[in-house]
Amino acid sequence: MTDNTTTTTPAAPRDNLFGVCAALGEDFGFNPLWLRLGFALALLFSLEKVLLAYVALGVLVLVSRLLFPNRTRTTAIAAPTTIASEVEQEEYRQAA
Repeated sequence: MTDNTTTTTPAAPRDNLFGVCAALGEDFGFNPLWLRLGFALALLFSLEKVLLAYVALGVLVLVSRLLFPNRTRTTAIAAPTTIASEVEQEEYRQAA
């Protein structure tokens, strides 16, 4: 018999280059695909300017992450307000 249980692990982020667009999208609250599409469109006109802008944005993201390292973690991990206390949960179990 074969064991059909699989463990799911998150895939490595291979769809980004240094995570600049993803980091900017996360910080400003938009889908990073739009920024990636903008860079792809701009590549048709000037490779040097796009690469310079990408590196500048990468440095900006790096500096912001070094200055404010826990900013995204504290906003992403928020406790739900609808969790009942353990006493209330025990009362629900006893009532059932």
